[in-house]
Amino acid sequence: MRLVVATCQVDYVGRLTAHLPMAPRLLLVKSDGSVSVHADDRAYKPLNWMTPPCSLTEQEHPENEEHLLWVVENKAGEQLRITVAEIHHDSHHDLGVDPGLVKDGVEAHLQELLAEHIDTLGEGYSLIRREYMTAIGPVDILGRDSAGATVAVEIKRRGEIDGVEQLTRYLELLNRDPLLAPVNGIFAAQIIKPQARTLAEDRGIRCVTLDYDRLRGTESNDLRLF
Repeated sequence: MRLVVATCQVDYVGRLTAHLPMAPRLLLVKSDGSVSVHADDRAYKPLNWMTPPCSLTEQEHPENEEHLLWVVENKAGEQLRITVAEIHHDSHHDLGVDPGLVKDGVEAHLQELLAEHIDTLGEGYSLIRREYMTAIGPVDILGRDSAGATVAVEIKRRGEIDGVEQLTRYLELLNRDPLLAPVNGIFAAQIIKPQARTLAEDRGIRCVTLDYDRLRGTESNDLRLF
């Protein structure tokens, strides 16, 4: 991870446009290729970001030789253009492989139940394996749909944006494997926040609301699909 504190201006150019005026900010460049821009508030949420796969180039600014220009571009041609006026801190840190979040009892049991009754996701679904390991952590469930396409399932008790981002990273890695691609995603949780659902649907990820009691068999083994 590269951690930079800099006085900078940020312009997003893509499907929409956004502008952050010149101010001190924290820039994070992670080993997965993602770049995010943070202020000294708003908890974990960045002001702007670019998810991988994307490229970062640093160059002299074409309009001001005293400034640097960072251009972060994804495969769709969208760009974060970061004008750096002054760097206050610049450091690199190797965090190693993260073990990922440890599932609580409910999430672990949901994973076990869904793996046992994988066909409740749809007729013709089959299980490949639970805890399918990737370079950045295990996918909860890897399976196949009725057409034989690979499906990655991320299970949460409470579905929020960070869970969608986690599944997105898994999908990007899995789709690089020609033996698995194309891999589709399913985000499954007991409660899915509206913002998480919107982000998932924008990325082509199917959302499934899980009923824990029904999966345990206290009612019919059904899922409410949205």
